[in-house]
Amino acid sequence: MNSLVLGFQEIEKTQLLLVGGKGLNLGELSKIQGMQVPEGFCVTTVGYQQAIEQNQTYHALLDQLTMLKAEDRDQIGEISRKIRQIIMEAEIPSDVVTAVTHYLSQLGDGHAYAVRSSATAEDLPHASFAGQQDTYLNIIGVDAIMQHISKCWASLFTDRAVIYRMKNKFDHSQVYLSVIVQRMVFPQASGILFTADPITSNRKLLSIDASFGLGEALVSGLVSADCYKVQGEEIVEKMIATKKLAIYGRKEGGTETKQINPDQQKTQTLTEQQILQLARIGRQIEAYFGYPQDIEWCLVDETFYIVQSRPITTLYPIPEANDLENHVYVSVGHQQMMTDPIKPLGLSFYLLITPAPMRKAGGRLFVDSTAMLASPSGRETLVNVLGKSDPLIKDALMTIIEREDFIKLSPDGEKEPGPAKSNKGKPPADYQTLIKYDPTIVSDLIKRSQTSIEELKQNIQTKSGSDLFGFILEDIQELKKILSDPQSFGVHMTAMNASSWINEKMNEWLGEKNAADTLSQSVPNNITSEMGLALLDVADVIRPYPEVINYLQHVQDDNFLNGLVKFEGGQETQDAFYDYLSKYGMRCAGEIDITRTRWSEKPTTLVPMILSNIKNFEPNASKRKFEQGRQEALKKEQELLDRLKQLPDGEQKAEETKRMIDLVRNFIGYREYPKYGYIYRFFVYKQALMKEAEQLVQVGVIHEKEDIYDLTFEELHEVIRTNKLDYQIISKRKDEYKFYEKLTPPRVITSDGEIIVGKYKRENLPAEAIVGLPVSSGVIEGRARVILNMEDADLEDGDILVTSFTDPGWTPLFVSIKGLVTEVGGLMTHGAVIAREYGLPAVVGVENATKLIKDGQRIRVHGTEGYIEIL
Repeated sequence: MNSLVLGFQEIEKTQLLLVGGKGLNLGELSKIQGMQVPEGFCVTTVGYQQAIEQNQTYHALLDQLTMLKAEDRDQIGEISRKIRQIIMEAEIPSDVVTAVTHYLSQLGDGHAYAVRSSATAEDLPHASFAGQQDTYLNIIGVDAIMQHISKCWASLFTDRAVIYRMKNKFDHSQVYLSVIVQRMVFPQASGILFTADPITSNRKLLSIDASFGLGEALVSGLVSADCYKVQGEEIVEKMIATKKLAIYGRKEGGTETKQINPDQQKTQTLTEQQILQLARIGRQIEAYFGYPQDIEWCLVDETFYIVQSRPITTLYPIPEANDLENHVYVSVGHQQMMTDPIKPLGLSFYLLITPAPMRKAGGRLFVDSTAMLASPSGRETLVNVLGKSDPLIKDALMTIIEREDFIKLSPDGEKEPGPAKSNKGKPPADYQTLIKYDPTIVSDLIKRSQTSIEELKQNIQTKSGSDLFGFILEDIQELKKILSDPQSFGVHMTAMNASSWINEKMNEWLGEKNAADTLSQSVPNNITSEMGLALLDVADVIRPYPEVINYLQHVQDDNFLNGLVKFEGGQETQDAFYDYLSKYGMRCAGEIDITRTRWSEKPTTLVPMILSNIKNFEPNASKRKFEQGRQEALKKEQELLDRLKQLPDGEQKAEETKRMIDLVRNFIGYREYPKYGYIYRFFVYKQALMKEAEQLVQVGVIHEKEDIYDLTFEELHEVIRTNKLDYQIISKRKDEYKFYEKLTPPRVITSDGEIIVGKYKRENLPAEAIVGLPVSSGVIEGRARVILNMEDADLEDGDILVTSFTDPGWTPLFVSIKGLVTEVGGLMTHGAVIAREYGLPAVVGVENATKLIKDGQRIRVHGTEGYIEIL
């Protein structure tokens, strides 16, 4: 009898598969000292399995359901309806009826009960499944309770529950349902308590929703609730809603919705004392479970009853710290233009090259900026450096600095190097000394980098096994030297400083905004913008050959290059492809993650872009585009110098400006090179590691080569050394990655888990404007193409690209668009640099751009002022 029905007090922590998520949590809640939980019991999943296990039709229908995809709505609806009918008509096993009757008699006769579903795949740390199955309130009498147990079982196959499981890859036949039978309480008020604020994710700010009557009205969205926020022992915010309706239990069973008296509609649901008492109960429950909780509560005659508690699954994880001090973490992804999660091997490679104090959370990296914020000079540097690239990060950091108690200032605050301290080669700030920089420096730096990569390619050929790992670690030291080369950093900073100088002075002297944008068009030596133009040249090679174009329109397989030679023009096409890949094949979207598939590994990625270039452009477009940009820059230069000469001290102002323009034009293109160099190196390492992975597949240590992505560099070294691996690690990491993909990383998060959201401080914008950071001047109207995945890009000439982020791997798309909007980005991030060089108006750092702007809408992008209008 026991395994068929369990009282709340009898439930063990290990019995998820018997009582489901809700049941398990109720069992735990009942054990907390002094917690009021209405009494009850669980009809375990054994009863459900017994009721249906002999039914062949049920199993046949379940097999049919497993073959469907989430898109097959009609068939899902039809099969689910039949399964629900079978379950409703199935006889409840007599042992279950006996056990339920026994438990009901122990709780005393005549009570009303809530009958709730509790699925085995529900209220789990990574998937809440909340509200997928049904709940019935105020059920009276054994027969009615039995009938509602069947209804709960059947609700395992509502359309929404089935589709949710498909989307989250849960197997229908492995999910069972337990039913909770719990004494009804008839509350004056009820609601939900989050022990971490669901809006800011702050783990120290507790949020309470409260309204009159039963909580179902709130959960189902029928009524507005009061909202109270509590920090420590203090109510820090109250919002009193107008509460027009409430749901109450009826004497004869069931529930009814009633109007609330007009004079009561605006009263506060809970008193101050009750709010604080409830907050203390919430903290006690959270401490017991060790994780932020979403709690359902009822207030009956001055007593709070807890009817449910589940983990909050949507919170962004807090980066791990080794102490209890306050910390502030800044997202690396927002500066590197790649906010997707990174696989473990990718994270460990990034950690090998960065000098900054890094922490991991949610499959992403954050810089622990606490030490810098604690020192007066560090604080200033951090805010200025990050403020230039991302005003939203700057504003968030200012919010923290203004709360003077969060990070205390100390005169010697700098224990660790922060992100801005890692570059030894600070150029002198005085522009006069910069003029000595010789334009040939850039070509020397590029040559040095290329020679170093050629040597690496030669030397790595002979390395394998443990030797390879030692060799890579040594070479990374070489890479770090290149990345922190004072000369390289000097060129980069000189260009940036000259660019800021031009913008500042032209605005002051001529009232001209962002003049440097036009002056940066078509500069020499920009490896990333050359890559976009070079793909236009590949299109030119293919354009005269209809057979090749036809073949490319149907390629599926990455070996398509071999099949080209049988067509006229096939050899030329193959050569052009190989030529392009030898120079740019190590790139891809999200390229700072070494595990991302490179163009050389999957050349089909480039095919749609090439076909689109053939369709949208005339021959020789790359030369024309580049020349047009160059002429615009020269024209702008001439115009500025002519206007300056009219001013007092005009000759001197013009001379100084000319020097600055030369610095920008000679040096700004190099901005993209260091990254190209290190991505190239990463690709060489990756190819060597993939050979090792093939060996591991052959000896059966891993199932597929890509499994090595789920190991850190050190773990992979160990696996290759010993030829041993516990494969469960791989499966666990793959699941974690799927969970991380659903999270949105914050720009700034504290050790309290609070996500500090920055705002743009700007006046005089149109009311409906969507605001961002202006990074490339001009105004453009066009059709918005919202593209989240580069492979799905279907762009026509004149479209405006709207996406979450663009790194160099997106550049080939830039030749076909007229404007750019991204959710992430700053003045000197790749998308901004390339947009300026191609002369595309661009606004970046636009919060939620891909949700606010719909695909196909006509929009106007104000690249000079930094906002977007939907037309």
